Amino acid sequence: MRDVWVRGTGLVTTVVYAAAIGWLYARQPQTVAEMTGALTASVGAYRVDADAFQRGLDFFRAEQYDAARLAFDRADPAKQDPKTQFYIAYSYYRQGWGRVYNDDALFAPGLAAVDRAIGAAPGGRVVIDDPDLQMHSGEQLKAELQAGLRHDASDYNPMRLFRQRK
Repeated sequence: MRDVWVRGTGLVTTVVYAAAIGWLYARQPQTVAEMTGALTASVGAYRVDADAFQRGLDFFRAEQYDAARLAFDRADPAKQDPKTQFYIAYSYYRQGWGRVYNDDALFAPGLAAVDRAIGAAPGGRVVIDDPDLQMHSGEQLKAELQAGLRHDASDYNPMRLFRQRK
C-alpha cells in the first residue's frame, strides 16, 4: 500500500511540475511581478493600482509621457491590464509622432504595448471611452504604430507636413 502511495505522489508531483514549466514556457514572464501577475490574472484576482493609474493619466494629459509611463508601470507591474497597456502604447505614439518623421525607437515599444493590451483584453478587443483621445480602439492604435514604422515612398510626400497627430 505504501509503495502505491509513493508512486502516486511522485506522479502527481511530476505532472504539476511539467504543467508549471509548460505555463512558464507559454507565457515567458520576464520578471517576478509579471509571473505573479499572470498567475493572479488567470484566477481573476489581479487588480491595478488605481492611484498610480490616475497619476499616470494626469501625466498623460499634461503631455509628460515618460512620467506617465512610469506611473502606468507602477499601476500595472505585471503588464496584464488592457487599459493601462493601451495608454502606455498611446504615450509612445504621442511622444514619437512627428510631422516630418516618426521616432522608430518609440513606436516599436508602443507596438509591443498595444499587442500586450490586445492579448490581455477579453476577446482580444480593447476599446477606451476617453473623449481626449482620437483613437479609441487597440486596432486603430496598432495600425497607426505599424504605419509609422513602415518606410516607403509616402514618407517623402510634402503633404505629410499638414497631417495632424491623433
